[in-house]
Order: sequence, then structure tokens, then C-alpha cells
Amino acid sequence: MGMSSDNIRGLSLAVSSSIFIGSSFIVKKKGLQIAGTTGTRAGQGGYSYLYEPWWWVGMITMIFGEIANFAAYAYAPAILVTPLGALSIIVSAVLAHFILEEKLHIFGMLGCALCVVGSTTIVLHAPQERKIESVKELWQLATEPGFLVYSCLVVIVVSILIFRYAPRYGQTHMIVYVGICSLMGSLTVMAVKALGIGLKLTFEGTNQFKYFEIWVFTFVVIFCCLLQINYLNKALDTFNTAVISPVYYVMFTTFTIIASMIMFKDWDSQEAADIATELCGFVTIMSGTFLLHKTKDMGKSPTVVSPVFTSPNHLTPSSTSRSR
Repeated sequence: MGMSSDNIRGLSLAVSSSIFIGSSFIVKKKGLQIAGTTGTRAGQGGYSYLYEPWWWVGMITMIFGEIANFAAYAYAPAILVTPLGALSIIVSAVLAHFILEEKLHIFGMLGCALCVVGSTTIVLHAPQERKIESVKELWQLATEPGFLVYSCLVVIVVSILIFRYAPRYGQTHMIVYVGICSLMGSLTVMAVKALGIGLKLTFEGTNQFKYFEIWVFTFVVIFCCLLQINYLNKALDTFNTAVISPVYYVMFTTFTIIASMIMFKDWDSQEAADIATELCGFVTIMSGTFLLHKTKDMGKSPTVVSPVFTSPNHLTPSSTSRSR
């Protein structure tokens, strides 16, 4: 079966989005590195990167990517658009190798591949999303008990991560910063979908901006995006880009699917085979994430190699003469 013109348009926008976003990771980190040499690093709470042109180039590139991604969701179903986000991992990993000289160990590459395969498996076997006719209908779905509980849990967990764990473990545990971005990202996507549907319906002749609900969704998009940008900067400035990109993609995709299943009740139309395939996808993602965490420093060349144990019976002649 051939693809419709809308799907082709959405596919083109999604691919363009991945290229822009994958490139933005590298350009922004380059700006963060330059800014860190003249001021307080972003990972330590500094904002000197705001005066660095390269960071703004990366930021603008990311904005173009997000706009393209936003438009892609308006033309094509999420089951087509979301898996293509994995392309940004490939783009950022390749550029990081040549521009930032960040090496990724062979097992890290395998972990990256597992993450992409697992996420793609889940998304490809996810059920079709329901058709929405108005923002009012979306608001009703967003205010049902199930999604309200999920939203409250996300806010609580993110607050704990920000105020308790980020100051203590943010510099040593990548999962803290990435977790904040991913959890808030799941809410961002739900709000973006609502805003995108509102814009599409408005362009079709049914004005949705007369309802206050769409302005609430707009506020959620702006607030969550600003929060994500702040902590994504900290993650990029502290950890290896080639590791940040796939882990962020995996967690973001996972939480977004969970949020979509709760809000749109996607599980009602799922068969046992689809559920089993999604579970296999989750196992694959966890395996890839484990490999990425365990091998994130294996690509770096150690500057000093010290012996684990030196026997007193194997002293060098020079050390023996000094001891006399």
C-alpha cells in the first residue's frame, strides 16, 4: 500500500527534524565547551553559554528541528514520526566522533543499536491513536483521573530530582538530568499534540483559540520546554554526547508512549501479540541502556595506567638502592 501525500510530507519533516536536532546537540555542546573556558560551566549552574554564539546556533538549529517535528505530527501519525527520532542519535554520534572527538566503544555502539531497535519495536507495534475532533475533546481526556494521576506523579518525581538529587548526584549520575528532561518531555508531547491539533483545526476553518483550554496547553508547552532546555544543557556539558543522545531518546520515547497510552487509552485496541512485542522492546531498551552505562568511559584513553598490586618482592633496583 502506497503512502499518502500527507504521510510523505510528515515523513520528510520527521527526517529533517532528526537531522536538525542531532546536529544541535553537537553545536550546543561545542558552545558550552567554549563558554566553560571563560566562565562558570553550565553543569555547575553557570549561564555564560548565553553569551556564546555557537550555543545560539545550536539552539536555533534545535528550534528548527522541533518545529519540523511539531509539523510532522500534524500531517502523519505518531507511529510513523516517533521512531524516526532515532536518526538524531546516529547524526549526533557521527558528528561527535569527528567534531568533538568523543569516542564510543564498540559495546557502546551495540548498546546504542539495541536502544534504537527496542524503541522502534515498541513504537511500530503501538496501536493507532484515536481521532480528535476538537480541543475540548482533548481537554476531557487530559482531565480524566488516570492522566491526572500520571501528571501528578511526573511533577512529584521531577521535583524530587531537581531539589534533592540534582545538587548531590547530577554531576556523577547522568540519569538525573536525563530523567528530568524525559519525564517532562512526555507531558510536553501531550500538550504539543493538543496544540498541533488545535492549529490544524483552526487552519481548516474551525477556530480553536477561542477556548481557554488551548492556552493552557500552550503554557504547558512553554514551561516544560524551558525546563527541558535548562537540564539538557547541564547533561550535555557534563557527560559524553554520544551517550546522552541514545539514553535521552530511549527514556523520552518510553515515557511518551506511557503517557499516550494513559491519555488516549491505547491499550483497549491492543492484541496479545502486540503487548508481547512491546514487552520485548522494553527488555531490549533496558539491555541497551545497561551497555551504554557500563561502557560510557571505555572509549576514552587513560592517561596513566597504574598497577593494581605491586609485590614487595618485585622491587626495582633503583627503589632497592634508595631504600638502603
